[in-house]
Amino acid sequence: MAIKKNKISLKQKSYGGAIVLGLNDALVELSGALVGLTFAINSSRLIATVGLITGFAAALSMASSEYLSAKEENHKKPVVLATYTGITYLLTVLILVSPYLFLTNKYSATAVMGILAVSIIAIYTKYSASIHKKSFKKKFLEMFTISVSIAVISFVFGLLVRRIIV
Repeated sequence: MAIKKNKISLKQKSYGGAIVLGLNDALVELSGALVGLTFAINSSRLIATVGLITGFAAALSMASSEYLSAKEENHKKPVVLATYTGITYLLTVLILVSPYLFLTNKYSATAVMGILAVSIIAIYTKYSASIHKKSFKKKFLEMFTISVSIAVISFVFGLLVRRIIV
């Protein structure tokens, strides 16, 4: 049983980079975009629509980039890596956009999206820290700081765009 567990851990470690790429990029990019859109667009449904379209295109982009990167590094299974990245990205998109589909108040939807993003970071960090035997706190703070920084920058950018264009 211990040997099987070690094999699973090694496999999880080898695909962990592809998973964290899809997860973190979706968290940073999409949460930032959704926060920016919240202050540039008045409709939760429209924010959800733009978020889904953006997220879908970005997931395909990330998966194809992961594939090309893996091929460049002569990885044995570039399609598997690309699949992990793309699916992780898409699942994260669906989770982050969901509040905008169910809540009419865009600010409430943004707050729930933020809670979901922090929850995803905490769950993934707990999982990753246990596999790699690293500090949960350090990994969590790093991912959290990056995500919040991008969200704040996107918020300011959304306000500027709204002021200039709308």
